[in-house]
Amino acid sequence: MDLRKLKTLIDLVSDSNVSELEITEAEGTVRIVKAPPQPVVQYAQLTPQAPVPYVMTPPAAPASAPAAAAPAAAGEASPPQTPGHVLKSPMVGTFYRASSPGAAPFVEVGDAVKTGQTLCIIEAMKILNEIECDKDGVVKAILAENGQAVEFGQPLFVIE
Repeated sequence: MDLRKLKTLIDLVSDSNVSELEITEAEGTVRIVKAPPQPVVQYAQLTPQAPVPYVMTPPAAPASAPAAAAPAAAGEASPPQTPGHVLKSPMVGTFYRASSPGAAPFVEVGDAVKTGQTLCIIEAMKILNEIECDKDGVVKAILAENGQAVEFGQPLFVIE
């Protein structure tokens, strides 16, 4: 069957109500099947709203316990009891006092430290980040436990 004849048959099937046509000639058989119409899917158009800025706020305390919430919030915001310079975590990660599990800690309470000296390691996304001292002094307190997850801004050391 020649190509022009085949195209004409396809056009006839697509324009008619016939869903299937099969023609046999000496050269072979041709079968034309019209696919059923696909269901029309309608989507609702949502009207855009003004963007809402993302602001991190602590969850609101229940209205029945405002007096109990005030001391808890004050306790969270208060600095550690040991006076001195507080070195805070610059990132979220896992706090390690030593370079490896069997190694001695970088610093102990009472050690004199210099600016730029490594105090600990924070592992973040499989990368070991050395946290350096930002002030000369003496380590008065170590506020995180070895292997503990720490948050951004969490106090790690008190240096006086």
